[in-house]
Amino acid sequence: MRPLTRLLLSLGIAAVLLGALFYSWDLSLEKFLQTWKVLPASAYFQALIVHAGIYVLRATRFRLLLPAASRPTLPAVLAVSSAHNLAAYVLPAKTGEATLVLYLRKVCDVAASEGLASLVVSRLLDLATLCLLLAVATLTLAVGGELPRSWSAPLGLGLAVGAGTLFVLSARSDWLVVLFTRTMRVLGLHSTRFGKGVEERAEKVAQALRAAGGGGRLIGAALLSLPLWLGVFTFFLVLARGFGLGDEFLGVEGVFGSAWAVLANILPINGFAGAGTTELGWGVGFQAVGVEESLALSTGLSVHIVQLGNVIMMGLAGHLVMGPMMRASRR
Repeated sequence: MRPLTRLLLSLGIAAVLLGALFYSWDLSLEKFLQTWKVLPASAYFQALIVHAGIYVLRATRFRLLLPAASRPTLPAVLAVSSAHNLAAYVLPAKTGEATLVLYLRKVCDVAASEGLASLVVSRLLDLATLCLLLAVATLTLAVGGELPRSWSAPLGLGLAVGAGTLFVLSARSDWLVVLFTRTMRVLGLHSTRFGKGVEERAEKVAQALRAAGGGGRLIGAALLSLPLWLGVFTFFLVLARGFGLGDEFLGVEGVFGSAWAVLANILPINGFAGAGTTELGWGVGFQAVGVEESLALSTGLSVHIVQLGNVIMMGLAGHLVMGPMMRASRR
């Protein structure tokens, strides 16, 4: 499928999902625009500072997971990470994730296997930390009676188990490569020319994953993941408050509600920039803790628009910085 066709299809899916949400949750365009009139400039700039801090923490974690011998400077990784985040956020089905490996190789001369290992372990830590924080929020609301215990208690416990499993997998993510190569053998692909080439590359990736998931590098990356994700929720809730969400929904309830938006955006089923699916996750999460459906949708969509604007701005800045670096590396 051609890129333009993919883009148009992605935009069409997003438009249909948003249209359906506006209709089913009784949100008019006029009411949505009213939401923007209450946003203080101070709330936006506070959120922007938090967002920039998240980018620095993310780049620091990518850098930490790379071998010390080939570890680029933080400004270089920050530029690469910013440009990569734009591609990962905008392109459908998370196809933009692979740009981190490409950019690290072209700009910082990092081996593809090492860049891929940094990306895989980072994403596993993201999921593990998100599940852990959502588990804490869910169980807290279950104990306090804000959510029905019949489903929230099992959900919270399941998320806690999932978080533990993902933390273990981030330490031994080379198991994923082992599973992949064994599947190839079961299918009989290992004996083909293509299969042999893939197995050779897979071994390099497995070695890089074992190195990234071992010792101090993983511990340091895991410790960075907690303030990184607390920053993500702070960013969401500062903006949500600015857009009119009541203070009673900005504590544990806010973490619970916005976490479902993040999960919806992480899954590789979204269209352009996660439009539609992100708002659905946000709306479902916040309605579960008592937010009226049209307010949940209007704040979720508004926060998402600001997030997209920041991602584009910082992504373009990353590309501008990467240009001279790439020309210098060619020379």
